[in-house]
Amino acid sequence: MDKNIPYKTYLEESEMPKQWYNVRADMKNKPAPLLNPATHKPMTAEELGAVFCDELVKQELDNENAYIDIPTEILDFYKMYRPSPLVRAYCLEKVLDTPAKIYYKFEGNNTSGSHKLNSAIAQAYYAKKQGLKGVTTETGAGQWGTALSMATAYLGLECKVFMVKVSYEQKPFRREVMRTYGAEVTPSPSETTEVGRKILEAHPGTTGSLGCAISEAVEVATHTEGYRYVLGSVLNQVLLHQSVIGLESKAAFEKLGVKPDIIIGCAGGGSNLGGLISPFMGQKLRGEADYRFIAVEPASCPSLTRGRYAYDYCDTGMVCPLAKMYTLGSGFIPSANHAGGLRYHGMSSTISQLYDDKLMEAVSVEQTAVFEAAQKFARIEGILPAPESSHAIRVAIDEALKCKETGEEKTILFGLTGTGYFDMVAYQKFNDGLMTDYIPTDEELEKSFAGLPKID
Repeated sequence: MDKNIPYKTYLEESEMPKQWYNVRADMKNKPAPLLNPATHKPMTAEELGAVFCDELVKQELDNENAYIDIPTEILDFYKMYRPSPLVRAYCLEKVLDTPAKIYYKFEGNNTSGSHKLNSAIAQAYYAKKQGLKGVTTETGAGQWGTALSMATAYLGLECKVFMVKVSYEQKPFRREVMRTYGAEVTPSPSETTEVGRKILEAHPGTTGSLGCAISEAVEVATHTEGYRYVLGSVLNQVLLHQSVIGLESKAAFEKLGVKPDIIIGCAGGGSNLGGLISPFMGQKLRGEADYRFIAVEPASCPSLTRGRYAYDYCDTGMVCPLAKMYTLGSGFIPSANHAGGLRYHGMSSTISQLYDDKLMEAVSVEQTAVFEAAQKFARIEGILPAPESSHAIRVAIDEALKCKETGEEKTILFGLTGTGYFDMVAYQKFNDGLMTDYIPTDEELEKSFAGLPKID
């Protein structure tokens, strides 16, 4: 490897993955099935098809096929920005004076600014193939909404986005990117839906949550002819599409003759984390190699580290299927922190099962510590990271400093999920010393847990 070239993809376009990897095929304990909220019976393909696109339903329920071909049309779209760079953080290593080798997989080198485009184009493609008119969705920080609006514009579909109200207000420029691509953007919870009005009545003045926005998007999709709902995280199908991140990372490391010891990803619903770790986790499940996996979540919304592993509604309005996951309760409204993409009450069923099987670790970090790491990374490596990504940066730095103390030469990989150039209100708060940390009390969490559904 040429140490004079700190920024490289390491892969050629011809080496891009041609298939997605489905980690569930190698899991001994499969994720628990989605349940019908009315009957508490496993959701059938027909029931799911009323909400999601038909092909995506097949992917959602597929626990057996390890590899699924990526359609040519999606591969052609991927070529606009993939393979994404795997970067050796030489400058950061030098400043930290650590024997650790630090790499990051950078997913911000596309117009949407994040990894979300990997699944957005796939879901939009299947909607178009099914002959649909448009799709609805929710978005937290706006990265998923931006990615989906870009994908739907490319394919000529309509797009309705419910954006968490606090992010709608804090991140107006990301909202405008969505509108530029033709999406209709509504702050959530809103007065435009029945479920939105109920949430506002129960929580007057609420800043919203991903759970609220999901409820509204599902209501509109199921009440609008020619529409289906698409989701940017949490679901099995999304982790499947995002596996291109891990597949490229694994191929690049093999090309370099390097094996990562520690793999770190931010964790909100699980899309980036699941995509990054899946191929490596597959090796671990098959007994071919061992890795240490670390999920990093905000201390203000700690579903893995302080949540309950139970069946819960995927949305605040309680209209979506029930998923068995680490959850804080569907009624939990996170504080208005600046990592909007991590403000979800639950975690992917796949990630939750792997965590419950003790195949990975989880830590929570406070907001000010996250932005300290983000600022350091920006000053040293030259990329302004998204607040979500900065959770992984925080723990990557912490692990590198541990290597400095012990003298161990560990190789660390973390996911740099996107850029933070539309998150300047958050950086302004940090730079002005106005950023605060909020950690929910045990009493607050217990109140939310009391609302978990009773499943026999």
